[in-house]
Amino acid sequence: MPPANNDVSSTGSGYQVDNPMPHINPEGENAAPLEVIGATVTQSDKLVIIMVGLPATGKTHIAKRICRYLTFFHDIPSQIFNVGDYRRKLVGAQMPASFYDHSNTDAVAQRHVACNAALNDLIEYMKQDGVRMGMYDATNSTRERRKWLINTLCEAGIGAKKIFVESICDDEKILEANIKTVKLSTPDYKGIDPEEAIKDFRKRREQYMNVYEPLEDADGSYVKIINCKKFITNNIRGYLPLKLVHFIMNLHTLPRTFYLTRHGQSGYNVLGKIGGDSGLSSAGLEYARRLGAFAKEVVAQEKVVDEETGEEKRVPRPCRLWTSTLRRTKETAQFIDNEEFEHLFDNGETLNWVQFRRMERRNLDEIYAGSCDGMTYKEIEAVYPDEFKRRQDDKLSYRYPRGESYMDVMLRVEPLALCMERTREPVLIVCHQGILRVLYAYFMGMSREEAPHVKVPLNYVIKLQPHAYGCHEERTCLLEKFNMDDGQDEPVTYL
Repeated sequence: MPPANNDVSSTGSGYQVDNPMPHINPEGENAAPLEVIGATVTQSDKLVIIMVGLPATGKTHIAKRICRYLTFFHDIPSQIFNVGDYRRKLVGAQMPASFYDHSNTDAVAQRHVACNAALNDLIEYMKQDGVRMGMYDATNSTRERRKWLINTLCEAGIGAKKIFVESICDDEKILEANIKTVKLSTPDYKGIDPEEAIKDFRKRREQYMNVYEPLEDADGSYVKIINCKKFITNNIRGYLPLKLVHFIMNLHTLPRTFYLTRHGQSGYNVLGKIGGDSGLSSAGLEYARRLGAFAKEVVAQEKVVDEETGEEKRVPRPCRLWTSTLRRTKETAQFIDNEEFEHLFDNGETLNWVQFRRMERRNLDEIYAGSCDGMTYKEIEAVYPDEFKRRQDDKLSYRYPRGESYMDVMLRVEPLALCMERTREPVLIVCHQGILRVLYAYFMGMSREEAPHVKVPLNYVIKLQPHAYGCHEERTCLLEKFNMDDGQDEPVTYL
């Protein structure tokens, strides 16, 4: 016998389903990472990361990448407490190398004030409800100092897991690159002659080297990074700490460049339709030809300075090419040459390299519009007015009927972001606006909520160069076509 409150619903075949108490998955919550939904964060679930290492070993870069990754892809609230920032507020930015002399008692006292201020703010932050991770970014050169940090955190009632992350760099080439590309751009050396700045910084580093003590097993749980190539872990356990270790092993501090571009204008762009798997229009083919020339003349060439003559010249460099599996991106990449040459890599191996060997990745496919695939936004508004409004109200979490949300896209793009963090060669990525919005927002330090609203126009190549203190962006228009509609603009009344 059916229950008294018999509710029935009809399937497409006309079959009546007896389901009086359906399992309802709210769109917003269902689209969010499972680990952050309906869970209570206890002290033991929290994590404090303490950076260790000499200046110019990439500590701040590593800390910022970790924090960015966990915040953006896993929605884990986290914050970095950089002692250098506190020190600059306390005594100013441009202090001489003698300020870091450990025999300079007045300077040591001032530096301790900055260290304590950062630590106190970290403690208050970790006591907040919902907070999951805090990072203490400083040299933390001695075992005595590290022991004091752990004891102070415990005495303050911070029962979180505590992990040291030590970065060691004794490769002179990497060290020189870190100093020139990162340290000289900090407030400490703003407006100072580069040669004088390098000389002063090396003296500062020597002050820390005089007292530096590497991590040992007695220090507790740690991850040790050596020249971004060798990794040593000790006593790491738990979901978040192991997630952290996996991410760190994909990191490096060397300069890298990404070139992001949408496919050329497609047939569906001309018709104003979303999704689908159409080919390129005539304008799209012209963009593809120009992209092929840009890849050969710009992406595949590197500017170097001859050490003997001082002349600047351009030399070939190995590059990667990633596309989605959809027809319009593969057609956009069709004019990119695939030359083969020998290349000496930084691990000492000489290998045959196929330039721009195309790698098709399904996680680069456009956000799937499900039942709305192949429709225009005006058609969606007319046929599915409630769905259209829900998407306008919450574009991040909204999931198309039988399709995807931007939250879903973030989950499938996360492994790709790991590949980008790990890759050392320039990467040219040809895909779609929805995917590029997520990648662009991640590297540019934008929030998850801002990502779905990023404008990525057709016919542009966006060059991104992440660094310790942000990400440099440069846009190049390869084909100026005014009033070129891509079908991605929603009705103005809802923007």
